[in-house]
Amino acid sequence: MHPADTRRVIPGSSPRTNTTVQPKNVMFPTDAKLIHRARERLVKLARKTGLKLRQSYMRVGKQALIKHQRYAHPKQFKRARNALRKLKTYLGRTVRDIRRQIGDDETLLSVFLWPLHQASTVLEQRQHQRGRKIYSLHAPEVECIGKGKAHRPYEFGVKVSVATTLKRSKGGHFALHAKALPGNHDDGHTLATVIPDMEEPSATTSSASSLTPASAATIPPRAIASGSSPAARSAASPRRSSTRCGGARRSSRSSAISRPSTAWAATISPAKTVMPSTPS
Repeated sequence: MHPADTRRVIPGSSPRTNTTVQPKNVMFPTDAKLIHRARERLVKLARKTGLKLRQSYMRVGKQALIKHQRYAHPKQFKRARNALRKLKTYLGRTVRDIRRQIGDDETLLSVFLWPLHQASTVLEQRQHQRGRKIYSLHAPEVECIGKGKAHRPYEFGVKVSVATTLKRSKGGHFALHAKALPGNHDDGHTLATVIPDMEEPSATTSSASSLTPASAATIPPRAIASGSSPAARSAASPRRSSTRCGGARRSSRSSAISRPSTAWAATISPAKTVMPSTPS
């Protein structure tokens, strides 16, 4: 395989690309847990900034969350909805209390702008609504993606596109391109952004080819060959056949034995050289 083959896309055939889901480290999102967690984050931030809330709802909020989980497990959905309604009431009261205390303070508004937006979105979002939803407060980029897997119908993460070479090499496929695709686009619509990035040359090849002759002469060949460009490595250290390599090694040994080094010969003067006498 040549370096140019890694960026070649054969006309009339689809490139070897695929999309997968990069899962995020989040809990399975439920309305009760998201609402309870949003209220906890607002209360913690209010204490950090010095705001005195009328009520934090720490004790009753935790009790309502536990009741909701206990009622939902045996499918007592009417009681579970009542507990969820209490959680929403506690979050709504906390949001309104913080907004009243902020008033026209620009400093506090900049601090609470994003947490209040997240809390309002969690409070207003519905199950079958269209558009963006929040599935995690600490990772708002998480999306619910269904890839049609029987063992995992829905995955919570970000869609990622991975492109490989068209031909399989001896060691396996080379991953030429990987890109995160937020927005949960259709797989066929991702090719317009993946193929141009796959075909363009790498930055290392362009930087290696932009060396001037003067600068290239000062850089040892091994340093140039250690780059990530296969063409630079092959040009700096060309391969030889086994017979030539063996002959080169034998000639180097004989020359090293027969010829002394110039540094050693320079330290010995001709007058002090003693030649051994040969027996008659």
